[in-house]
Amino acid sequence: MNFTQEQKYKILDELLQEESGLEKVLQKSLELLMLSERQLYREEHQQDYSNGYRYWKTYGQGKIMELQVPRTRSGNFYPFILALLRDQEEECRKLAFRLYSSGLTTEQVGEIFGEIYGNHYSSSQVSRMFDYARDEVSVWRQRPLERYYPIVYIDAVFISTRRVDHVSKEAYYTILGVKEDCTREVLGVYNNPTEGSFFWHDILQDIKTRGVKEIGLFVSDGLSGIEDVISSHYPSAEVQLCCFHLMRECQKYAKPKHKGEMGEDLREVFRTDERHDSKSAGLSRWKSFCEKWGRYYPSFITKAHNERYELYFTYLQYDYRIRRMIYSTNWIE
Repeated sequence: MNFTQEQKYKILDELLQEESGLEKVLQKSLELLMLSERQLYREEHQQDYSNGYRYWKTYGQGKIMELQVPRTRSGNFYPFILALLRDQEEECRKLAFRLYSSGLTTEQVGEIFGEIYGNHYSSSQVSRMFDYARDEVSVWRQRPLERYYPIVYIDAVFISTRRVDHVSKEAYYTILGVKEDCTREVLGVYNNPTEGSFFWHDILQDIKTRGVKEIGLFVSDGLSGIEDVISSHYPSAEVQLCCFHLMRECQKYAKPKHKGEMGEDLREVFRTDERHDSKSAGLSRWKSFCEKWGRYYPSFITKAHNERYELYFTYLQYDYRIRRMIYSTNWIE
């Protein structure tokens, strides 16, 4: 069936008058562009064949649009237009999240988007953008994990977070696993407005449910009671508390005139490169340190006899060549 130019304009005008008409025209235009691109690809790669379609969701004009993306049998065809859409989509999401996490409301984010992109985004449209991104994050957070990780690091970053009508800094804990092939994998990122043992039970139960049966060593900051929670879920795992966190905590007590000397003493306590160093030797250095500085700051006397501080010297049970990697959580950064 052949249409005149006038008839084509009339059909297009009628489509645009419909609700979601612009979205339909845009969707069909993108799909036709991808079909044309596949045809060009086939002309250059004659040994490859068309192989139907796959579905791909993108975000635009405040709505989620599902496109039919043409495929080839080899799977090597990737439409150029998808890369452009993905870049634009990622730019929008990053900007929206940055603005929202800084304390702006969804209405204010929509107004700023209007100024930048020339199209006003309502608060519901901004929320849908967040929902789409949350779906992707949810899939990632629920993915299966390896059975065994030699080392798992736990550390927090504090991010401004909106809770109903106020914004405050909250801890987001990153769980980073070192795999047997020495590559690293983020197992998950967890947030809870208040920290407690139930929070850590939930985290460890989550990674167990996703397939982690055994962990060799946990490296964590000095979270209260974390070793007990770890023991209940992974009884054979060792625990190393972050030496850097402890060193910073110690220096908070020091007067300015003592900070330099105390820093040198702490570096001597937490040695990492001596082949024949041992956990008992490290604990002995720690007690001597506490006795010395306890004369000025009495709280150090209590620290010297607190058995929990043994967990800061677990790293000395490992080969001296990896001690620098496991005696703090700084490696996660």
